[in-house]
Amino acid sequence: MAKNKLNKGNEVNQEFTKPKISKALLAKASQLFAYLKPYKGKFVLGMVFLFFSSITTLTFPALLGAMTDAAQGIQTYPWLTPSVQQIGILAFALLVFQTLTSFFRVRIFVEVAEKVLANIRRDTYRKLIVLPIDFFANRRVGELNSRLSADLSQIQDTLTTTLAGVFRQTLILIFGVVLLIWVSPKLALMNLSILPIIIIMASVFGRFIRKLSKQAQDELADSNSIVQETLLGISNVKAFVNEHYESRRYQTKLDAVVRIAMKGASYRAWFVSFIIFCILGAIIAVIWYGSSLVSIGEISVGDLTTYILYSMFVAGSMGSFPELYANIQKTLGASERVIEILNENPEPIKISKENKRINKKISGNLMFDKVGFSYPTRPDSEALKDITFEARAGEKIALVGPSGAGKTTISSLILQFYQPSKGKILYDREPAEGYSLTDIRNQVAIVPQDVLLFGGTIRENIGYGNLEEDAEDIITAAKRANAHNFIMDFPDGYDTVVGDRGVKLSGGQRQRIAIARALLKNPAILILDEATSSLDSESERLVQLALEELMKDRTSIVIAHRLSTIMDADNILIIENGRVIEQGTHAELVRKETGLYHYLYSLQSNEKIYPN
Repeated sequence: MAKNKLNKGNEVNQEFTKPKISKALLAKASQLFAYLKPYKGKFVLGMVFLFFSSITTLTFPALLGAMTDAAQGIQTYPWLTPSVQQIGILAFALLVFQTLTSFFRVRIFVEVAEKVLANIRRDTYRKLIVLPIDFFANRRVGELNSRLSADLSQIQDTLTTTLAGVFRQTLILIFGVVLLIWVSPKLALMNLSILPIIIIMASVFGRFIRKLSKQAQDELADSNSIVQETLLGISNVKAFVNEHYESRRYQTKLDAVVRIAMKGASYRAWFVSFIIFCILGAIIAVIWYGSSLVSIGEISVGDLTTYILYSMFVAGSMGSFPELYANIQKTLGASERVIEILNENPEPIKISKENKRINKKISGNLMFDKVGFSYPTRPDSEALKDITFEARAGEKIALVGPSGAGKTTISSLILQFYQPSKGKILYDREPAEGYSLTDIRNQVAIVPQDVLLFGGTIRENIGYGNLEEDAEDIITAAKRANAHNFIMDFPDGYDTVVGDRGVKLSGGQRQRIAIARALLKNPAILILDEATSSLDSESERLVQLALEELMKDRTSIVIAHRLSTIMDADNILIIENGRVIEQGTHAELVRKETGLYHYLYSLQSNEKIYPN
């Protein structure tokens, strides 16, 4: 089972990341560069500083060569006096200028990159939280977290250093080659003869390095998913004493990352070694051939010095391109994964404070009219088939049936997490399409079996039901939910931190916090998804009292396994295999001795049921 789980994670990861260099991929990556537009003025200014910084750097070999010739009484350039002192002063003045331009270049590029990345992070997060539930059902939280961390960090690295590095090294390479030819065409011809070889080798090695880098990124994202799952389920890990298994599972992924990284390192090492051999070999050849040209008087010692320095600049520039190229490849892959999120179709919700405002009231009437539904990932399997029922305002409707029958699916449809494949859902006898999504969700609340609390304080968790309510309203809601007493037993009262997912509270305490949160929301329609099924008797009693307070004067859809909690329901629907096979009141259903409800009630009450 664990292997299947891992394979499933890998399949999701493979589906989520398919980086191939193409026009389509470059077009996707260009979407991220659109974030540069608000800062194009500063970006251009940074490029100006980059240009002057790079050009100034290229003046030093010429000045040092002229200084060498000046020491021998030779005037290298007509516009420069043959004075070692004057050339030295000029060189230091240019060094100060180059230092200042470098400072402003780095400062501006980092500022632009940080602001751009903050905007990308903001938009990616905003897009994530308005994506439909189905998107998250098909992806692991750890992988999505990796997109917001590892992939965006890769993009950040490109914007701060790689992009500037590409421009800088390109300028140095182009101007350096021109200056090499200007100083000595013969030496330049010999020196540049190795360039085609390096370009061919770069394309060959680059292809392998790019492929392995992306594999390593994917494996690392998968390992992050394992960490996320393990930490979220740490109580299960400890309960089943599976620390060793989880450790090995994570180690296996890390070994895969290391294995791929080492393979990539081997390719890079061979390539770097080849580049070093070519560059150093070229320098040795230049000095050898240049010395012979000096001996016959074709060039001066200063010219040879200038040429060697320019050669080192050009060689360094060429040597940096493989690493820059590899970083660009990584960034293109990371950009594609981020762009895939940004291009997903969201729910029809705009992030705005106005979302909390109810524009169209729902009194509480709810109707399912021949509703059929299949999950997007299982289109051939119907989860619900021809479901029809009506809940009038203030009524209590119970859903009963075996696990997997479709009860929770109904609650998801009420909340509009999914749209029905067939039929209609009506609120106050008007189709759901007549309401905005926010209007429906603002007026429907759910208290699930497994309550999720955020890692803040009790006050913040209750206040999540209505962010505009004050402290008194929060306390009133807690009292109505039978939560006030246990909250005040804590040293910090309502400011008690509940821990990750509410781990510091018991199941019954979490349920009552959730009920207080729902009370604060004051919904027209309430969904209770087996809210007491996992509690002890005392906790269940307190929670049940709180639920009765919560259900007053509002439509309630109760999903229950314990039939004793729904005996007073106005209508009970028995669901099996996605269909309603029986419905009626408790009294009506127990009279049907051949019915499923009668059978379930008999099991739970442990006695023979006789019709009245």
